[in-house]
Amino acid sequence: MKLSRLLLVAALAPTALLGACDSLTGLLADSDAPANLTYELIPSGDPNAPLGVLLTWEPPSSGRANAFNVYGRANGGAWQLRATTTSPTFHDAGTPDAQYYVASVDADNNELARSATVTIDLEARLPAPQGMSSISLNGAVQLQWAANAVSASPTTFDHYRVYSTAYDGTRGVCTANWVLEGSTVSDAFLAANLANGVTRCFAVSAITHDGHESIWSDAHIDTPRYDARNVAVFARAARPDSAGFLFLDESSRKIGSVAAAARSDIDFTVEQHDDGSLWLTPGRTGVTMTLYASTPIADLTSVDHAPSSGFGSAAIQALPGLAYVYRVQKADGVHFAAVRVAYVATNYVVFDWSYQSAVGNPELNRAP
Repeated sequence: MKLSRLLLVAALAPTALLGACDSLTGLLADSDAPANLTYELIPSGDPNAPLGVLLTWEPPSSGRANAFNVYGRANGGAWQLRATTTSPTFHDAGTPDAQYYVASVDADNNELARSATVTIDLEARLPAPQGMSSISLNGAVQLQWAANAVSASPTTFDHYRVYSTAYDGTRGVCTANWVLEGSTVSDAFLAANLANGVTRCFAVSAITHDGHESIWSDAHIDTPRYDARNVAVFARAARPDSAGFLFLDESSRKIGSVAAAARSDIDFTVEQHDDGSLWLTPGRTGVTMTLYASTPIADLTSVDHAPSSGFGSAAIQALPGLAYVYRVQKADGVHFAAVRVAYVATNYVVFDWSYQSAVGNPELNRAP
């Protein structure tokens, strides 16, 4: 019985030793392999053609790796050596391959082990942001849009990219010279340092953590316009030298001027009726006005487009919170302007105003 047991153990020993060697070989291979290979696309503005891809991995734990070979291939194609690097990162410029892996290399230039393969699917992107709208500002445009891209995948969303280009008014199209205005993690963006009276097109895309860029939103146009806050104009009976206002002084080219009510080029004056009420009155032929709404508005930026009708030469009482829109004939054509009354005193009115320097453009605060 003892002899039989010894023979059985001897017979099993080679198999057990072989299994142990296989396990050791697997452990060594794992310790030589680059780990956690990931990628991040570099957005270009074209969702189908990124500027490149940044590959990142963890060096093998064995410490035997002296360098790394980076391999890539197109869909179903043969693997090609893309680069050899001593860094645990590699930037592959241009449109990326469909798949990549990284192999560790020892001091004798022998490949030790390879990482897992990563697959890049350019279609794995967020939906295009929707519902872009804007507020026309002085030398700027405040953009905002819906959060649908974030809602689609909150865990993969990273940020937005905002683009703009010139608008060709003669053809009614956005030009092809799009530029990156900037990026933001919120669903709003202030495009600043813009020329007043010059229309631009805007669009936005959504970017994932690994750099996938969505299709752009629909293009949205807006035209910055001049404005100012807290301007005081007196009633003519109180101070005739400061009872008039010009949105544009064509002689000095100054935007927004308090002037004498007697000037022949004045846009509107403040007049006081017998009951003490103050009224905004068109100052000359070629200037008409209308009440924007019958109820107070929260801010000057609440005035979006100038209405298409309803203008007249009659005076309208100045009341706090109400807004008034002007149709102003200048030497180069018709311009639109808006006034929101902030405060009415005994003998003066404090208001905010905006003026669209683009001829015939009704945008005072671009609505959706």
